[in-house]
Amino acid sequence: MDDKKRRDIAKCRDFYLQKPDAPLVMREFGWYTLDRWEKEGHIRHGEDMRALFGLDEPGNFSVQELGWCEAAFDPCFEVKVVEDRGDYEVVQDVAGRKVLCFKGRRNGFMPEYLDHPVKDRKTWEEDVKWRLDPHSKGRAERFKKTLPAVLEAVSEGKIITEKSIGGYMFLRSLMGPEKLLYTFYDDPELIHDCMRTWLALADAVIAEHQKYFDIDELFIAEDICYNVSSLISHDMIRQFLFPYYAQLLENIRKRQKDKGRKLYFQVDTDGAARTVIDLYKEIGMNFMSPFEVAAGNDVVELRKKYPDLLMTGGFDKRILFTGKEAIDREVDRIMPFMRKYGGYIPTCDHGVPEEVSFENYVHFRKRLKEFSE
Repeated sequence: MDDKKRRDIAKCRDFYLQKPDAPLVMREFGWYTLDRWEKEGHIRHGEDMRALFGLDEPGNFSVQELGWCEAAFDPCFEVKVVEDRGDYEVVQDVAGRKVLCFKGRRNGFMPEYLDHPVKDRKTWEEDVKWRLDPHSKGRAERFKKTLPAVLEAVSEGKIITEKSIGGYMFLRSLMGPEKLLYTFYDDPELIHDCMRTWLALADAVIAEHQKYFDIDELFIAEDICYNVSSLISHDMIRQFLFPYYAQLLENIRKRQKDKGRKLYFQVDTDGAARTVIDLYKEIGMNFMSPFEVAAGNDVVELRKKYPDLLMTGGFDKRILFTGKEAIDREVDRIMPFMRKYGGYIPTCDHGVPEEVSFENYVHFRKRLKEFSE
């Protein structure tokens, strides 16, 4: 392992330990600007953004076999066009949803969601539940291929993160946001059966992984908030989600070979994340991302209120296309304070928008680099 990689892994561990005034990890949420920059001649197709912008080597390794924005089906639903609408088409996606999208351009754009696979108990049992068998052949084969890379990451001292779709995102992908809200009231037992299945899958898959390595972090993709609050009430979160999260966290801790190992619990949510911090801390959340500024999240103010909360994100992506002076003001407002207290990784609060010029983004990365050494 070369010296740079060793330093970058150490920086990542300093972040998790919330070491005060430690050099900050340099990474990015993602980019929606690459096509523009390529057309303008600033980058080549497929160019390594990490090398181009001086980002750090990853100090953690993510094991991602439990879904993301969709449930971790095995087998997935067949992807097929179910209706031609001229310039648009209706596609059944891997999660069994019917989506309206530009013809031939399903990926990279937000479609209109027309239908979801779970409409009642019958469709849940017959079409969906069996696809969440933790012992399916496909899951075992994928893990067998992933295991050597995980064990290498363990030997390098990287943080090992298990990533999973969160309970709310899971339920929403099954039923759709509107149908889900009615089902909480009309058929709560169906909700609980879905969540028991979510837990059984996550717990069995992670238990298999823990035969070979310990876990440093559980990450859930939750997206539980909109622009001013949570999408369901705090009481509903406690009733329908928390019992399953608490059980999964308890089971992971019990299976760790290193009984003194700290388990980090990260919740990823868009929207007004600040409105659920206290709530998720009830079950041990100690890491949150990505703190969307347009929804009223300010990482400086949140650090003052929650000095022990690990955070990533929090830089207003809209400022990047405003200009260098605006970038400088925000960097100078956020970065010295957050570096002083540690436990923060600066990134945009979502992918870098297409409107951002290459020149502005290079300036942004150059300014952040001042805090990474």
